[in-house]
Amino acid sequence: MADLMKGKRGLVMGVANERSIAWGIAAALAAEGAELAFSYQGDAFGKRVEPLAASVGSDFLVDVDVTDDTSLDACFAALQARWGTLDFLIHAIAFSDKNELTGRFINTSRANFQNSLTISCYSFIDVAARAAAMMPNGGSLITLTFQGSNAVVPNYNVMGVAKAALESATRYLANDLGPQGIRVNAISPGPMKTLAGAAIGGARATYRHTEANAPLRANATLEAIGGTAVWLCSAGGACTTGEVVHVDGGYHVLGMPQAENL
Repeated sequence: MADLMKGKRGLVMGVANERSIAWGIAAALAAEGAELAFSYQGDAFGKRVEPLAASVGSDFLVDVDVTDDTSLDACFAALQARWGTLDFLIHAIAFSDKNELTGRFINTSRANFQNSLTISCYSFIDVAARAAAMMPNGGSLITLTFQGSNAVVPNYNVMGVAKAALESATRYLANDLGPQGIRVNAISPGPMKTLAGAAIGGARATYRHTEANAPLRANATLEAIGGTAVWLCSAGGACTTGEVVHVDGGYHVLGMPQAENL
């Protein structure tokens, strides 16, 4: 422990359980001395998050629906009342109808397209505006993306379009907020064995394929992703903004599978 985040406070959005990428990030930030608040949606997720939050010394949990302005306003009002300012925000929120994360992209429904883009992309813009208002001394905003944003991944479908929009939003937010000393970045892990990842058709095969073909012959770990988030939130990331940082064993550099797997 180097206390890289000592004295820093931030909100982590999107922890579902102990295997969540958001939890890997939260645990790493807490280990470096950060003080954390957590958002969740609904009692079922709240019951899962509460013991995890307690394990890193946090009793600050807020029920948030990112599609509801009143809910978001209440969340940031609670942060304002308790802390006054924020130093970082982790946005690990995405959603699409599981039934449309298999088969052909062309079958995406209008309703699911709109809902997926609203929750998976617009919510980051929405919370960024609220968080930035609480960052008078600058800060760091991080979201999560995936390689399906710029290359076709079977069954990822509308989520690929949502992540492409999210990465573009990251760049535009970085430009808007840079003069305020606020950095905005996205982390792009490879396939992960998470609740969200399991919703995508063929998830196990995708996980095995990337592990067998990535230059490091390994998929990302929660610890590696958490360490990357610490860098981006700490003084070490002071001059990094508008980036998509890959934490995927190098898989994104490949044009074809390894020779032994062709």
